[in-house]
Amino acid sequence: MSIEVNNESGVQVDEAELVALSRYIFEQLYIHPQAELSILLVDEPAMEKLHIELMDEPGSTDVLSVPMDELTPGTPDRPTPQGMLGDIAICPQVATVQAKNAGHPLQDEMLLLTTHGILHLLGYDHAEPEEKAEMFGLQRELLSGFTGKEAPAETTQ
Repeated sequence: MSIEVNNESGVQVDEAELVALSRYIFEQLYIHPQAELSILLVDEPAMEKLHIELMDEPGSTDVLSVPMDELTPGTPDRPTPQGMLGDIAICPQVATVQAKNAGHPLQDEMLLLTTHGILHLLGYDHAEPEEKAEMFGLQRELLSGFTGKEAPAETTQ
């Protein structure tokens, strides 16, 4: 399992916990142990640049996901094939504001955004109410299972 975290944001984040969470999600969703994931932590100007390049939308955002091999969750009998899951970009500065507004610690927000980003890489979306219910329900389940406590309130749109 190759999970890399590259922190270019200038904000101190528990990177080891982001890797541990990612591994937990891989195990829970039967992602091949050799799947590759990259987590990039960037500041607001870098995130705004990515947001414009990838989504053609101005302004910074909290998390962006860039799928590579279009992997989907596996099953105990058929794990996801080996491949590149993709890249997640997270902006800790935006996450700090969201965490403060939601009343939980920054690290909880970082875990939430990492989970959210991985689910997007696996094909989950929240454009429609049914999709949102499924994705956010799984997000809460994974976070609660990893942390052993109630998942933080969703801050992502």
